[in-house]
Amino acid sequence: MSPTAVAAPASATHRGAAGLTAEQAADLARELDALKAEVVSTLGASDAAYIRGLIQTQRILDATGRALLMAAKRPAGFVLGTTLLGVAKILENMEIGHNVIHGQWDWMRDPDIHSATWEWDFIAPAAGWKHTHNDVHHAWTNVVGKDRDVGYFVLRVRPEQTWQPRFLFNLPINAILAPFFEWGIAFYDLEIDEYTAGRKPKAAFRRDLKAFGIKLARLAGKDYLAMPLAAQVLTRSGRQAPLAGTFLANTIRNLWAHSIIFCGHFPDGVEAFSEEAIEGESRGDWYARQILGSANISGGPLMHLLSGNLSHQIEHHVYPDLPSNRYAEVAPRVKEICARYGLRYVEGPLPRQVGQAWRTIARLSLPTRGLRARHAPAEVAPR
Repeated sequence: MSPTAVAAPASATHRGAAGLTAEQAADLARELDALKAEVVSTLGASDAAYIRGLIQTQRILDATGRALLMAAKRPAGFVLGTTLLGVAKILENMEIGHNVIHGQWDWMRDPDIHSATWEWDFIAPAAGWKHTHNDVHHAWTNVVGKDRDVGYFVLRVRPEQTWQPRFLFNLPINAILAPFFEWGIAFYDLEIDEYTAGRKPKAAFRRDLKAFGIKLARLAGKDYLAMPLAAQVLTRSGRQAPLAGTFLANTIRNLWAHSIIFCGHFPDGVEAFSEEAIEGESRGDWYARQILGSANISGGPLMHLLSGNLSHQIEHHVYPDLPSNRYAEVAPRVKEICARYGLRYVEGPLPRQVGQAWRTIARLSLPTRGLRARHAPAEVAPR
């Protein structure tokens, strides 16, 4: 099934945006399907223990951070409480919530850790996010005109996006979006532009707006009403520390999530695709597009954990419902497969990826003279 190193015949028919022949695309699909089946067959008690232990750890960090903030009368208590709560929110959002809602742990058949029941500590309701992220973004990764995550309908992040005067504000909009990322995602998931354009039914928009209002009331009540009141009643330490500490913890989580997510699709070397380029796309072509449209962040176990293993963004897009604790295991094999098929595998350290994403956003705030062509693939290893 594997490609060889022999040059491709000139008459080989290429299909899909990656430039693979139909036969190569079919082989790629078989290899990647087989790799997933191999890992899935070994899922078991240790994996279940991992997610349950992580959830327990996250809840302890959350409770400890909140308790310290409610009792904080000195700077050290405030700093420690804010830090622990910020880490707890990062873990819940990235490694737990994001991945549970993706269905990565549905195989456990645990109703408490299931994509149908989990509601994360994020202003955006899980149901709306599952639609825009799981159903739309992962299906149409980096296809301009279909993947709404290309710019989140407010930013120009690809030269293929038609320039408009509003993109002059690319940098300030992104600078505002970063610390309030959960709010940006919540409004994005409402699909306000789709509703105003008449493409989203009024009933669906009202349903999503109601869900957003309920979620907002619940989380704001917990973070900015219940905590300060509890501090006043239980510890008489005042309301300022719980309010400020919780706001900072949410801001830390938002800045981190924004950085990780933007590193996944906007650094140099990541491709975008036209709707025409994916016509007749096979499963192997889809796999290739996920690889070419994503980027990894290099780092160690702590980076992988705090990023929700989106440091393995390529593996996540190839296997979105595979438990995230297995991405580090499959990453070297996916990278080796990519090398054999001539598929670019983009990876780099966090500071470089973040810098490239912001540089792209700055450059594309101005008109571009033409479209940047998709990179010429490496020498494709044919059969």
